[in-house]
Amino acid sequence: MLVGPRRSLASDHTVKVARSRPNVAAWLLLVAAVALWPLTVPAHDIPSDVTIRTFLKPDGNRALLLVRAPLAAMNELEWPARGPFLDLERAEPVLREAATRWVADRIDLYEEERRLGPPRVVAFVAALPSDTSFDDFDRARNHVTGEPLPPDTEVATAQVLLDVLFEYPIENDRSRLSIDTRFESTGLRSTTTLRLLPPSGAERAFQFHGDPGVVALDPRWFQAAWRFVVDGFFHILGGVDHLLFLLCLVIPFRRIGALVPIVTSFTIAHSITLIASAYDLAPGALWFPPLVEMLIAVSIVYMALENIISPALRRRWIITFGFGLVHGFGFSFALRDSLQFAGNHLLTSLLSFNVGVEIGQLVVLVLAVPALDLLFRYGVAERVGTIVMSALVAHTAWHWTTERGAVLARYRFEWPVWDAALLAAVLQWLMVAVALAGAAWLVFGVYGARAARRSAV
Repeated sequence: MLVGPRRSLASDHTVKVARSRPNVAAWLLLVAAVALWPLTVPAHDIPSDVTIRTFLKPDGNRALLLVRAPLAAMNELEWPARGPFLDLERAEPVLREAATRWVADRIDLYEEERRLGPPRVVAFVAALPSDTSFDDFDRARNHVTGEPLPPDTEVATAQVLLDVLFEYPIENDRSRLSIDTRFESTGLRSTTTLRLLPPSGAERAFQFHGDPGVVALDPRWFQAAWRFVVDGFFHILGGVDHLLFLLCLVIPFRRIGALVPIVTSFTIAHSITLIASAYDLAPGALWFPPLVEMLIAVSIVYMALENIISPALRRRWIITFGFGLVHGFGFSFALRDSLQFAGNHLLTSLLSFNVGVEIGQLVVLVLAVPALDLLFRYGVAERVGTIVMSALVAHTAWHWTTERGAVLARYRFEWPVWDAALLAAVLQWLMVAVALAGAAWLVFGVYGARAARRSAV
């Protein structure tokens, strides 16, 4: 009597499980379909390099902004096609949408501190990649306001350029203008070029990478100063080679009195070559930047080895001065692209960049000196720690030296032509060197005399 019911219950359970299996399979198929469905939707490709070309011309009570942008970057818009080509007959509404929503919404223009309202779209037109009208403002404006491409033009959508003329109302064409462009998300690498044509006639060129934020096109001196102080501060903190050089300076000298002449010597030296490079007094050969980069690595190797071999390190400020000249050229390479934001305040911007560098150096010293004191007091003996840390720095810098030396070897060195211009430049540098040597001898001679009196007392 007990066997029958047991068999019945087991068979019922088997039937229920069997009936549930198709439901589980169906759910698994549904989940897989939902998970894989987005993969079947064609995605728009993001272009690798996107270049936006612009002109800005204040004119009376309006500012004219010409923009050229590639349609390949406007991948969120649906372009009408005729086979593999753009259908120009049906493209006008989408071109207008691109001009207003894609281009205008990514640009903000400021007059003094006031953000200007949305611009008026004066004209827009599709252009072929071979069109060269954007080499000149007048040609570009005539092109945008002229006849459009014939409707039967056969050109791939990814090759078409959109040219737009915007008009912003302003109070005075002598006002200081600022611009904020946001094209970074349009490609893996985006570049915006801007040519400003002020009423004075002195055209200025800018080049922005990514989203630069609000850029003052004619900055006041304090705006330029602040920008370059910030640039100098973050440049020294972001330059690993410069930080390792500072570390080599700090390891054997952890007293303010000993660090002052060394850091001062380094500061004066890199300021000289930085300013000289900004005024085009540095060599302009292609091999010069890689040579400087290699010499920066060599300076780190030398300082690290000197910490190991010669712990006394007397008159290190002289060696630091020489290497500081090299590092100044390195600073100038990083500053070269930023000088476009200096406006008419080149010297102010250079000095401000130096101030930022010095603030960054002070931050490094303030953090490094106590850390090294704690390490040598509680962690490892000072001499052993100096050797180990300097050896690690020398090892890293040696790899940099060989890598940068290989890059330098690809360039062909050519001796400069000895002419009157080169002779004048050499004489200028010799005069500067003599003046600096005299100033350094005076400053450090006085400092050494005072230090000797204090030690005698």
